[in-house]
This record gives sequence, C-alpha cells and structure tokens, in this order.
Amino acid sequence: MAEHAKKVIRDDDCVLTDERRAAMSKELGDVLWYVAQLASELELDLDEVASENLEKLFSRQRRGVLSGSGDDR
Repeated sequence: MAEHAKKVIRDDDCVLTDERRAAMSKELGDVLWYVAQLASELELDLDEVASENLEKLFSRQRRGVLSGSGDDR
C-alpha cells in the first residue's frame, strides 16, 4: 500500500487514476487478509480491536491530543 501511495504522490502528481485505484484495492485486500490472520493467531477479536481503537481516538479528540506522537497521549 505504501508503495502505491508513494507512486500517486511521486509519479502521478497526486492524481489517483482508475488504474492506481484498482491496484490499491487489490493491495488493501491483501492487507485485510494479513490483519485477519494476525488477529486470529493472537486470538484477538477484530470487532474489539476496532472498537478499542475508536475509543482511543475519540478520547484523544475530546482531550485535544489527536496530533502528536506517542501511544500514551
């Protein structure tokens, strides 16, 4: 995915072509497969992972710390 995103910026003047969009869709499918496999191996529920991530982001938004770096903000 990162390679395709880089190419959109570097090679395509930030224009997302239909061809690039299709290629990125295929890559996203692969990314989803890997994430599902990792969750399965770690015995994690993807719904719970997603919910916890949303809660974390909403908390950061409420506290005004969405920007920046570090997990404990």
